[in-house]
Amino acid sequence: MKKIKPLIVLASLLIALTLIIPAVLVLPFSGERHASGKLGEDLTKKGGSQAKEAKATSSAADAAVEVAVFRSAKSKIENVQLEDYLVGVVAAEMNADFKEEALKAQALAARTYIVNRLISKDTLGVPKGAQVTDTQVHQVYKNDDELRKQWGADYDLKRKKILDAVRATGGQILTFEGKPIDALFFSTGNGYTENSEDYWGGSFPYLRSVSSPWDKKSPKFSNQKVLTVKEFEAKLGVKVGSGSTIGKIVERTTGKRVGKVDFSGKVLTGRDIREKLDLKSSDFVWERKGDNIVITTKGFGHGVGMSQYGANGMAEEGSDYQAIVKHYYQGVEITSAEPMMATITAQK
Repeated sequence: MKKIKPLIVLASLLIALTLIIPAVLVLPFSGERHASGKLGEDLTKKGGSQAKEAKATSSAADAAVEVAVFRSAKSKIENVQLEDYLVGVVAAEMNADFKEEALKAQALAARTYIVNRLISKDTLGVPKGAQVTDTQVHQVYKNDDELRKQWGADYDLKRKKILDAVRATGGQILTFEGKPIDALFFSTGNGYTENSEDYWGGSFPYLRSVSSPWDKKSPKFSNQKVLTVKEFEAKLGVKVGSGSTIGKIVERTTGKRVGKVDFSGKVLTGRDIREKLDLKSSDFVWERKGDNIVITTKGFGHGVGMSQYGANGMAEEGSDYQAIVKHYYQGVEITSAEPMMATITAQK
C-alpha cells in the first residue's frame, strides 16, 4: 500500500496540471472587452495592382499607335507615338498650370479627335503621307525639343504633370451612340457655349449650348479692338454712314452671340464678321469714336464644344474630368478605344 501512494499522488498531480494549464492559457483572452486588436483585411494593394495593370494596358494601347504629323514650319513629316503626340497637343493647347482634371479633360478630347481622324482615314488638309498637321486647322502640337525651350527650368515638372493626365485617361475616348465624337474645344466662352449649327453649320446632338459661368474669370474673357472707319468698311464691304447706329443685330444665337447683323439690307452672320475683322469672338458690340470704331468682344474662340478655361474653373470647384467632359459634350460616354486602336494598328 505504501508503494502505491506515490503513484496515486503523481497521477493526481498530472490530472490537476492537465486541467489548470489550459485554463491559465485561455484566461488572458477570455474577456473580449480587453481586446486591443483583431484580424484585419486590406485588399487595396491587390486593387491598386489591378488599377496599375489597367493603366499600363491603356498606356500600351496608346504607345502601339503612331501618328504622322506634318510639321508646318519645317515642311516635313514627324512620326510620333500616340502618347507623345497627346502630350505635345495638350501642352500646346492648354496651360500646363491648369488643374489636373482640366488637363485630363483636354487629353481625352485630344485623343478622341485623333482616333476619330485615324479611324475615318481623314487626310483632308494634309500633304501626302501625313495624317494631321501641327496647326489649329487640326490640333496644335509641339515636340519635346520645343517644349524644353518653352518651359525651360520647369520642363520636368510640367511635362510630368501633362504625361500623368494623358496616362490617367489612357485608352479612353468620348463616344456618342458608340461612335467617336467631333471633340471640338476653344479657349474661353462668353458665359455659354454654342450649338454647333449656330457657328459651323452642321448640327450634332452632343454639341449643344450649355452655361459656362467659369469663363468670366478667364483673362481672355474680354477684349477690345480698334479699327478706322475705312478699315471697318473695307473689311466688311459696307458703308457706315453718319447715322446713330452702325448695323443692327437682327438675330442672336442660343449661346448669346451675334447671329446676324443687318447693314441697311446687307446681312452678315456673326461668324462672317468675326472672321473678316479678326475678332476674338462672335459676341461683340461696337461704337464709333471719331474716325475709329471700337469693338468689344466677350470670349475667345468659336464657342463650340469644351471651353478650356471653363474646364479649369470646374476643376477648381472640385469636378473631375468625367464631369467636365459630360457637361460640355452632352449625352456622351467615356469608352475604351482599344478595339479601335487595334484596328488602326492592324491597317498598317
